[in-house]
Amino acid sequence: MGPDARRLVEWIARSGDNVDAPFVVVDKRNARVLVFDASTHLVGDAPVLLGAARGDDSVPGIGDRKISEIKPHERTTPAGRFEAEAGRNLQGEDIIWIDYDAAVSMHRVRATNPREHRLQRLATPSVADNRISYGCINVPAAFFDAQVSPIFRDGHHAVVYVLPETRTLAQTFRGYAPAAQAGAHD
Repeated sequence: MGPDARRLVEWIARSGDNVDAPFVVVDKRNARVLVFDASTHLVGDAPVLLGAARGDDSVPGIGDRKISEIKPHERTTPAGRFEAEAGRNLQGEDIIWIDYDAAVSMHRVRATNPREHRLQRLATPSVADNRISYGCINVPAAFFDAQVSPIFRDGHHAVVYVLPETRTLAQTFRGYAPAAQAGAHD
């Protein structure tokens, strides 16, 4: 777990920001998804594929545009605290809506375009090649089914925290305060 993820989880444990529910942390810098139980214990983690462009904000109105109209520099995975919920995409696949208006979801990785090598990208130790999506968070299918999807069963909502890569934790998460310790940055 990266240092920002560790600091955020420590804050969640202190503040109760997860409202006593399981939650998910997406660490963009390390291209990982981490799933926690309601007591803030790590249940599992896996590599993820993220938006091709660096940045912490979705382009205004991007959810209303066709995929073919989205420019490469607009393909960001937004950072923040999201009240996520289960849903379905236009193909009828079950997904987790992170930001419905921006059309950002978390879903099983799709290897429909062999030129993208999505499954191979997940398997490499480098995070540099994990940036390929239009902004959605692509999760290994087995991990999605075993760790992510169960949190949202029976209509439950859960919090998904997407760590920033261009801002600080304090700029991204309202109420965030680092633990009182020497050398804490944020």
